[in-house]
Amino acid sequence: MDNCDGPLVSNLLQASFERSSQFSISNAPQFAKLNRRDGAGGWSPQVTDRQPWLQLDLRDRMEVTAIATQGRYGGSDWVSGYLLLFSDTGRAWKQYRQEDGVGRFVGNVNADGVVHHKLSHSIRSRFLRFVPLDWNPSGWVGLRVEVYGCAYKSYVADFDGRSSLLYRFNQKSMSTVKDVISLHFKSHQAEGVLLHGEGQRGDYITLELHRGRLALYLNLDDTRLRFSSGRVAVTLSSLLDDQHWHSVLIERFNKQVNLTVDTHTQHFRTKGEGDSLEVDYELSFGGIPLPGKPGTFLRKNFHGCIENLYYNGINIIDLAKRRKPQIYSVGNVTFSCSEPQLVSTTFLSSSSSFLSLPATPSASGGFTVRFQFRTWNPDGLLLSTRLALEPQRLELHISNSRLRLTHHMSAQQKEEVSTGHKVNDGLWHSASLSSRGLQVTMTLDNEPSSTIELGDHMEAGDSLYFGGCPSSSPSDSCCENSTLAFQGCMRLFSINSQPMDLNLVHQGRLGDYKELQFDTCGIHDRG
Repeated sequence: MDNCDGPLVSNLLQASFERSSQFSISNAPQFAKLNRRDGAGGWSPQVTDRQPWLQLDLRDRMEVTAIATQGRYGGSDWVSGYLLLFSDTGRAWKQYRQEDGVGRFVGNVNADGVVHHKLSHSIRSRFLRFVPLDWNPSGWVGLRVEVYGCAYKSYVADFDGRSSLLYRFNQKSMSTVKDVISLHFKSHQAEGVLLHGEGQRGDYITLELHRGRLALYLNLDDTRLRFSSGRVAVTLSSLLDDQHWHSVLIERFNKQVNLTVDTHTQHFRTKGEGDSLEVDYELSFGGIPLPGKPGTFLRKNFHGCIENLYYNGINIIDLAKRRKPQIYSVGNVTFSCSEPQLVSTTFLSSSSSFLSLPATPSASGGFTVRFQFRTWNPDGLLLSTRLALEPQRLELHISNSRLRLTHHMSAQQKEEVSTGHKVNDGLWHSASLSSRGLQVTMTLDNEPSSTIELGDHMEAGDSLYFGGCPSSSPSDSCCENSTLAFQGCMRLFSINSQPMDLNLVHQGRLGDYKELQFDTCGIHDRG
């Protein structure tokens, strides 16, 4: 984009700056503007802050193309390495990575030099967060920043999982030898149709999310393939249900097609006899309505937001927003993006990550724990707790890609049940563990529950350990890493029906943790 390099921080007001902590009132975050000398000359966190960060609210979604950092003026405090996170909400964050996959930015070597980084691909976001990783070993964290970019124009539609937009052609059918379709999407679910069109002679185009990956089905003039198992999909990327924006570009000329998702492009050749794509009557976005049955859809609908949707140069969402007659709306399509507050935590280390939360007692005497997880790893400890009857303990873990519950009765004696298949597929899975009377029940997603019978009534110990055990934990304690620690993401923790606020954990006011990254799911796309 031309001239998208203006400073975005210098004119921000004090309310646009947030921080994990501050060393003093004169080290507050609003003093973190590049080349300014106000206050103590920049932002610095408290020395006890285990995960310091500086956050900017740009007041609207902006296109960010470059960043710059500087240390604290006139001192020995600067940041020598950092991460950059971005978010539309200020709650659920995503880590920026350069095209080579590296997420770490090189920072400063002194207090007053400025280090610029031009981003290999721009960020479109409202909130930015700088996360210091290293700093001057003879000083402390000190930071002044600037980000560069420009305003971002966005046409957004929100689909609730039961809605779609239909773009109706002026004639009975539309025949094209060249197509360019582009859009951005943000999905709440791993499944859902983004785009569909078909013709009576056998042509079709379908773009849909399937198990968090994007699949494109495209066929030109071959009725034999239409209902056969020969429907070939080109799939790309993974983890696309992460509630962050992803870009899609479909470019077709005759049989040659390029499909680009974010920075990944796949080239392929379509099936069929012809060179043109013939679609009858309409293209649908967000779902495939069943003709003659309003509100009924053939496949799972898209649930999330689509922005800047262009079909061969036509701005579909702009037409819908202006209620143009070519667009027919099915169900409830709105023109602002709803933002669910599902916040994840990343367990970074397969040897030392853990989260401990207090096992709050329940009125019934038993306990219930619920949470969601996603991972690529076939083994890892999810949950461990000591039972009131020592040395007994319960472990919920992933073993050989299955979910397994183990009741350790003694060093030699244990009982196990398992469920699920390939729970390390990178998708979100719901797990729960509950005790009632002499039974402990494990449930995974919508599968049948598995139960272990106990010899006595059971109460959980003082703490529940998620993902791993503290290294200081003695071998006979409530927590042992009998398998690898969990590497992946977790969210939506509840204990005895009480949601757990991980902000309190991050602030040191609840439980304990090690080697976690809060407010983001940091596992990598394997697409």
